Amino acid sequence: MSILNLAKKYLIDSQIYVSLMGTFLAGFFMLEQKIFRWPTLLLIFITYFSGYLYTKYQYDKKKFFKILIFNCICGVVSVILILKNHNEYRLLKWAIIVVLGLLYNSFFLEKFIRKIPLLKVFYVGLTWALINSWLILPEFNCSIFLISWLFISALVLPFDIRDMKNDDVVTFPILIGVQKTKILAYLLIFISGLLGIFYLDFRFSACFLMTVIISFILIYFSKNDNRESYFSFWVESCSGLPLLMFCFIGL
Repeated sequence: MSILNLAKKYLIDSQIYVSLMGTFLAGFFMLEQKIFRWPTLLLIFITYFSGYLYTKYQYDKKKFFKILIFNCICGVVSVILILKNHNEYRLLKWAIIVVLGLLYNSFFLEKFIRKIPLLKVFYVGLTWALINSWLILPEFNCSIFLISWLFISALVLPFDIRDMKNDDVVTFPILIGVQKTKILAYLLIFISGLLGIFYLDFRFSACFLMTVIISFILIYFSKNDNRESYFSFWVESCSGLPLLMFCFIGL
C-alpha cells in the first residue's frame, strides 16, 4: 500500500486530519489571545474527533455502537479536562457546542435541521467559530467569531461544489451555480481576511492573510470532478495553515 493510500486511510478517512485542522485553527487564536494551554487544545481535538466520527459512522450499524461507546469515553475525558483545568462555566459552553453539533449531525433530526436549504455552510462555520471565539476564551470575542465564521463558511462551499451532484438538499452550487458560489466564497473569505488585518496582532494577521490568498487559489480551482484529495486534504488544510505559518514564519 502506497504512502498516499496509507495517509488517506489513517489520517483523512479516520477523521483525524479534519480534527487536527480544526484544532490547529483554535490553537492559532489561542496564541493570538495569549491563552495557549495544552489541556484546552487536547479538549478541542477530542471534541472535533468524536464529533466527526459520530457524523461519519452514525449510519453504519456494525460500527455505530463502538463509536457511541468511544464518544461516551471522549465525553467523560472532556468533562474531566474541563473541570480540572477550567470551571463549570466552560463546561456549560462546551456542552452547548456539543448539542449544536448533535442537532445538525444526528440522523434522527436529519429531516428537521440538516435538510434546511443552504444551512450547512453557515452552521458548520457557526460551530467552529464558537469554539474559537467562545469556548477557548474567558469571554465571547465578536471579532474572532466573525473571522472564523466567515472563513470556515467560505471553505465549506468548495465541498458543496464537490457534492452538488449527490446532494439531496438545496445547496449554493445547485441554487446559483458553481461560479456564483465561488464568488460568494471569495466575498466571505475576503471580509474574513479584512477583519483579520484590523483585529489580529500584526504577526497573526500576516499569517492569516497568506492563508486567505492560498484559500482564494484553492477555491478558484475547485471543480466537481476534482480528486477527493483536493478537498479532503488541500482545502481542508487551509484551516491549519494560519498556525503552521505562524510556527514557521511568525515566531
